[in-house]
Amino acid sequence: MSHEALERLHENLLRLKLGTAEEVLDSTLEMAANKQLATVDVLDHLIAEELRARRTSAIETNTKLAHFPVRKRLEDFDIGFQPSIDKAVFDDLRTLRFVAEAENVILLGPPGVGKTHIAIGLAMEAIKAGYSAYYISTPLLVERLRTAEERGKLDRTLKKLASYRLLIIDEIGYLPLERQESHLFFQLVARRYEKNSTVFTSNKAYSEWGEVLGDNVIASAILDRILHHGITLNIRGESYRMKARRAAGAAFPPPARTGSR
Repeated sequence: MSHEALERLHENLLRLKLGTAEEVLDSTLEMAANKQLATVDVLDHLIAEELRARRTSAIETNTKLAHFPVRKRLEDFDIGFQPSIDKAVFDDLRTLRFVAEAENVILLGPPGVGKTHIAIGLAMEAIKAGYSAYYISTPLLVERLRTAEERGKLDRTLKKLASYRLLIIDEIGYLPLERQESHLFFQLVARRYEKNSTVFTSNKAYSEWGEVLGDNVIASAILDRILHHGITLNIRGESYRMKARRAAGAAFPPPARTGSR
């Protein structure tokens, strides 16, 4: 290949916005010469590198857009510490079949047992698989919907929140909702019903949702839609934070008492 042709190839790759292919072009051509690779192998390598870089960039961008409070991976979740979790169900969730089939996941249990970890871990796996995902806490969600309604933008906000293939609604039950807030919450659930998947986390049993949502009728309507195509994972184990505190206490025992007799 002539020097002029090589320079032109670099320029054209950049014009086509194939930045990674342009970046690895020289090293790829050198490898091809040393290994006597065919032209098709060179092209295959360049395109594979470009696609790999774009996929990595897309995953990072979509992860930022998901607004996770922290990044949690499923492989870091200690399922052995929570024996109440049905491993078969957990493994099925990891396949993301529930996203493909627009099913919901409801994670119930006391604070600290890993509900949010699992929810975010599933969403991060979904993003890697090419699905859109978004995280929002229940207090922030109802505030956003209430503000949108006041500004005449409720339909637009509901449409946006309904569009994500996987939506995490975290912390249902930590603060009670007013009846109007519960009605707005119902509208979102109804829009997503049988279209996209939602992961809910709550520290309250279903029997307590009427009290949480401030209206038994609305709570029943919400649960009817959530549970129709829903998978419930009830985690009844111990708090990870309490486990960490005990471990820290074991590592640093209190100082011995001293004093005169």
